[in-house]
Amino acid sequence: MRSIARTLAAALALTIVAAASARAQERPGSETARQVTLTADVIDLSCKMVHNLSGPDHRMCAQMCADNGIPLALFADGQVYVPVSMGMPGTGGNEQLKPFAEQSVRVTGKVIDRGGIQTIVIEEIRGA
Repeated sequence: MRSIARTLAAALALTIVAAASARAQERPGSETARQVTLTADVIDLSCKMVHNLSGPDHRMCAQMCADNGIPLALFADGQVYVPVSMGMPGTGGNEQLKPFAEQSVRVTGKVIDRGGIQTIVIEEIRGA
């Protein structure tokens, strides 16, 4: 009976260690990421927030701002989603969003909300 109990205890300990090891190998934030599909507008954060400029007439300006390093973001349902990458070092989202500047898009990806900031790891993007 004792050997069965020891065997079960050892098996339980190995299971706990394996689960902890697997969790440690997960990417940071993966436990809070949720899969979404959004219809959103691609906005130029600087002009939208500072000057309230957006829309088709602002497209060329938004693309020039993106070239100058101003972040493009997604705006959907009153929320701003800032694109991020899972890579380290990370890559910006401007190259991915620039062709769609000031247009509506359909985006699938993982949203991570931390500290009041909505971020999105874009997996697929296409015109809406």
